[in-house]
Amino acid sequence: MSNKEYRPTLAQLRTFVTVAETKHFGTAALKLTISQPSLSQALAALEHGLDIQLIERSTRRVIVTQIGEELLPLAKATLDAADSFLASARGARGSLTGPLTIGMIPTIAPYILPAFLRLTAQELPKLEPRIVESQTRQLMEQLRDGAIDVAVIALPADAPGMQEIHAYDEPFTVVVPEGHRFAGRKDLSLNALQELELLLLDDGHCLRDQVMDLCRTAEMSPSSITSNATRTSSLPTVIQCVIGGLGATLVPQSAVSTECNRVGLATANFDPSVSAHRSIGLVFRASSIRSEEFQRLANLVRRAYETSSV
Repeated sequence: MSNKEYRPTLAQLRTFVTVAETKHFGTAALKLTISQPSLSQALAALEHGLDIQLIERSTRRVIVTQIGEELLPLAKATLDAADSFLASARGARGSLTGPLTIGMIPTIAPYILPAFLRLTAQELPKLEPRIVESQTRQLMEQLRDGAIDVAVIALPADAPGMQEIHAYDEPFTVVVPEGHRFAGRKDLSLNALQELELLLLDDGHCLRDQVMDLCRTAEMSPSSITSNATRTSSLPTVIQCVIGGLGATLVPQSAVSTECNRVGLATANFDPSVSAHRSIGLVFRASSIRSEEFQRLANLVRRAYETSSV
């Protein structure tokens, strides 16, 4: 019989939500940075207090019960409300103070972080930024789970339950081997992509998708876009492949000063009239009350980009 005076703690609800989403006790314990016995005890205390089974355990799998599935959205809403309460309390002390976990994709983080962290230290001395670098899909999952507060990614995210703030548009630069006939040009059309053996990042990177979209605009067939068997998981490796003569690539402008000042490389730019860019912005949960704070953060991201792209 349930105890009518029982009130679950936020820690117990967070345990339930994390186990339900990960379907694995070990993974849930790692995400919550607690021991597995502590996690099991918190879940057991919640179930005992409510006198219902939320999670069905077996040696091989974790199953959310039917009542657990029904209560899961309410548990998430409760945690969101608590996070909003805490954010509001922090806001009462001053905008953007305390810990803030910021996700960034790998084709942004290495290039704007130095300037961004400098700016935040100067203008938001009470902010404690925590950076998580991952691909867009993982960052969106972490946003939904509450593991990060905001993500800096390519827009549009088009994700339900999320809000977006545009920060800046970033043009692409063509990177070719030294001596290539495109080297130094500033008047390329999109059709010039048809003449290049393009090297792409591996699946999962939004930069790969953006480059493929440009190629489709240039009326390149899907087979010709992906015909190059060389694919890598990072821009630095793609650049080394260009130096080695395996092809050419496109990089965001913020990466040019870091990645393209190497022996054996040359760059070219599209004609200013050509729309060859990506849009970067902040994405956060629509349930958050921190939109004004995140607007200020987006302005810092934009300024960091402008500093990094000089």
